[in-house]
Amino acid sequence: MAGVSGLDRPWRLHAVVPRSAANGPGVRYVVWSQGCALGCPGCFNPETHSAAGSALVRTAGEVAEEALADVPHIEGVTLTGGEPLEQPAAVAAFCAELRARSRLSVIVLTGFTRAEIETDPARSAAVADADLVIAGRYNARLQLARGLRGSSNKEYWARTGRYTADDLAAVPELEITVADDGTLTFTGMVAPEGEF
Repeated sequence: MAGVSGLDRPWRLHAVVPRSAANGPGVRYVVWSQGCALGCPGCFNPETHSAAGSALVRTAGEVAEEALADVPHIEGVTLTGGEPLEQPAAVAAFCAELRARSRLSVIVLTGFTRAEIETDPARSAAVADADLVIAGRYNARLQLARGLRGSSNKEYWARTGRYTADDLAAVPELEITVADDGTLTFTGMVAPEGEF
């Protein structure tokens, strides 16, 4: 995409939840990227896998402005998906903007391993301003669904000292919100079971 840089970078999103308590410590602004070529068997967000899907296309700058507008009410931002690191330029611009203009924390949940991130310059740049990366493919045989790890093989990669495993252990496993129009949104590490 020649000529497009920084905050003007398009970002395909599946959804945004402005306030969540089940996606990291404190109240968080959560961004689900649309698209994931990794397609881990048993993923409970398969609707986020298609690169097109029900994507909302926004710019990294637009999403940053929305998150920054909520600074008094949130502790940080969590990026998940889909796979956020399949759109590394948008993620890098977004995270850099947050870091430059606020003290918001950044957590990135990714299916890429730490080694895959560190050996790829674009993915490395995308997590450069993250406080914590939770890295590795989801493995249904090792399902954990606690501490922001879907499976026990996923690695905590603390890039700053902001969060510890104890901070993550206190995060609720499931959150259900009801919108004004009655729409239910389920988020967290545990897929809801049964009918409501």
